[in-house]
Amino acid sequence: MAQEYDIVILGGGTGGYVAAIRASQLGLKTAIVEKGKLGGTCLHNGCIPSKALLRSAEVYSTAKRSEDYGVITSDVTINFPKVQERKRNIIDQLYKGVRHLMKKGKIDVYEGIGRILGPSIFSPLPGTISVEMNNGAENEMLIPKNVIIATGSRPRTLPGLEIDGQNVITSEEALALDSLPRSIIIVGGGVIGIEWASMLADFGVEVTVIEFMDQILPAEDTEISREMQRLLKKKGIQIVTGAKVLPETLVKGEEITICADIKNQQKEFKAEKLLVSVGRQANIEGIGLENTDIQTIKGVIATNEVYQTKESHIYAIGDVIGGLQLAHAASHEGIVAVEHIAGKQPRPINYNLVAKCIYSNPEAASVGITEAAAKEKGHKVKIGKFPYKAIGKALVYGESDGFVKIIANEETDDILGVHMIGPHVTDMISEAGLAMVLDAIPWEVSNVIHPHPTLSEAIGEAALAVDGLAIHS
Repeated sequence: MAQEYDIVILGGGTGGYVAAIRASQLGLKTAIVEKGKLGGTCLHNGCIPSKALLRSAEVYSTAKRSEDYGVITSDVTINFPKVQERKRNIIDQLYKGVRHLMKKGKIDVYEGIGRILGPSIFSPLPGTISVEMNNGAENEMLIPKNVIIATGSRPRTLPGLEIDGQNVITSEEALALDSLPRSIIIVGGGVIGIEWASMLADFGVEVTVIEFMDQILPAEDTEISREMQRLLKKKGIQIVTGAKVLPETLVKGEEITICADIKNQQKEFKAEKLLVSVGRQANIEGIGLENTDIQTIKGVIATNEVYQTKESHIYAIGDVIGGLQLAHAASHEGIVAVEHIAGKQPRPINYNLVAKCIYSNPEAASVGITEAAAKEKGHKVKIGKFPYKAIGKALVYGESDGFVKIIANEETDDILGVHMIGPHVTDMISEAGLAMVLDAIPWEVSNVIHPHPTLSEAIGEAALAVDGLAIHS
């Protein structure tokens, strides 16, 4: 028997389940179709497990230099199965929490693969969902008034560089490693590649990063990229930029061997494993888009500012529409879509105000535009920059590398971007985000009395530095 709903959401990842909760709050009868586990990639194969491993790596790295803090230890070693067990426990706890939220919101969850059908006896419009159940039961038919596609993304690979799950892996296989490799080549110096490079180096793995662009973290401010590269090299990571990996040169044996073209010269690299980290591609196959008028552009679903597709009753959010491909962005996209379905007037997301975080060691975070982008847009800029080495709490913490950089419009005093690298900046970037949401100027940020001693003092000092008024430099 077909079930009727106000909203059916394809995909129970961060964007999907948050959208479902908001729909429930608004009194809409809601269902989620999820082929894997609620929480999706972020909870099970991305954000959470990788950050759990990064934390273990950070603790291990700190323990090895505990004498710097006057704490004498000996024989500090890694119990990697225990590291993985801790990761799984965190995932399990959060997974139970998400399932509880579904029950609390009376949201029906169908475990299986959902496909959009064309016009049928159930509906004159495309949008009826056929669910191929994981348990082998007869397909369920769901008749929604509205559909939200939140099917997420998967790791992209390079043509000719096939993933075998053993020698050549992506971040998903890396998360399931039983033991640490002696050495690894990471193809791609973007956010995911740099997080893995930092983590594995802190675990004692010999790491080489090969990046096609002329800088790692190509989307970040150039000064942040340069500082990150300097500090990662300080860890012993070999970083090669402006390098084109040549998949046809891959040789598998006791070691992986592969060559890269660097300024028209080939260089050979060897390691125990090779991790491909060259971005992610949207999961748009096998969900019935061909039965609709939904348009795709460059492999992602096209939507308007409230996430409607060409079929006005079908919405799409998260990685499947491209853009920032961040869990917190997907969540808010889901809320906007649901509120629009409910007849409200949600404010479209200003992606310039969405913070981006890199959870390597050191961390990096940003909101707004880079210095180069500001100049390309024709802005006359003034910049305030303040180093952590002048912050007492950073010295106490034992992590004094890095800085806070604020970019402002010289003519209007508006803050155009804030960029940070250093300890706990992913926890501090929201202050900068709030400042930009409220159209604060550097003077107003500097007038927030930041408590002493805290790492956040660097934000106040950087705001003062925009006008040459920093106190401690």
